[in-house]
Amino acid sequence: MKGFTAAFFIWTLISPSDGGTPAWPTHTACKDSSLEVLYQSCDPLQDFGFSIDQCSEHLKSNINIRFGIILREDIKELFLDASLLTEGVPFLNYSYPICEEDLPKFSFCGRRKGEQIYYAGPATNLGFEIPKGEHQILLKLYNENHSMVACANATIICS
Repeated sequence: MKGFTAAFFIWTLISPSDGGTPAWPTHTACKDSSLEVLYQSCDPLQDFGFSIDQCSEHLKSNINIRFGIILREDIKELFLDASLLTEGVPFLNYSYPICEEDLPKFSFCGRRKGEQIYYAGPATNLGFEIPKGEHQILLKLYNENHSMVACANATIICS
């Protein structure tokens, strides 16, 4: 009975009072006078760091980003899925292979569970003007086994 009481006490201390899963904090990826990019990890087990060096409503075709995470999964291959929603309506879905077994594009391709990824450098995109309003993006990084590596809900506020 002592073991059960101790386990129940510890469970009570670490469990959220509302019975739900606690959310990760909301982070600011970038902010200027007319644009703010916020994100929150949607992976219940892990948070990560992300920032954008140039914050502008005109997204340049080559922006500099920083990304850091400790891997919970091996990444022989790594894929990104992005879904853009505007006012709750799906607007665009995008998939991109970041690491392919025969074509590693970055030095972190092939890293193993427990290793750290830190990337600071360019992220190439099409470059476009961000429309005024509030937009949501769901980003998912997953490996060749479809195991989640990172997940984020991002909000872009452009005024």
